[in-house]
Amino acid sequence: MESALLVRDIMISDVKTARLDDTLREIVRKMAGFHIGSIVVVQEDRPVGIITERDVLVQLSQARLDLDVTRAKDIMSKPVLTIGVKHTIQEAAEFMTNNNIKKLPVTEGEKLVGIVTSTDIMRCARGFADLYEEMDGLWRQRKTE
Repeated sequence: MESALLVRDIMISDVKTARLDDTLREIVRKMAGFHIGSIVVVQEDRPVGIITERDVLVQLSQARLDLDVTRAKDIMSKPVLTIGVKHTIQEAAEFMTNNNIKKLPVTEGEKLVGIVTSTDIMRCARGFADLYEEMDGLWRQRKTE
């Protein structure tokens, strides 16, 4: 499928990360500061977990956590599900749907190189729909000429 759009074509390369021992306070500040909904937890450039806004809210609502004592390793979702850069957008969308996730770290080998979100995939789908409508309009115009 040479013409298929690949994950690497739409992924966000500037992934915000945390280390296993980063505090929950550091993680929340980073998420708020960058206006992002997740942080990938890495160990030597390998994704080992992910922390989403939902993870933080659940932890805060169910327990009395000390933001300066709780560590990324204590609350991260693991093992983290990832996808390779050479997978298609369709494969990523199916994988995310089947696993009920909205944020998917992208790897090359074992190294974290990006992240793709359900929003990224929806933007891509919308672009295809717009292109289809434009092409359909051109085709219909030619047909009437």
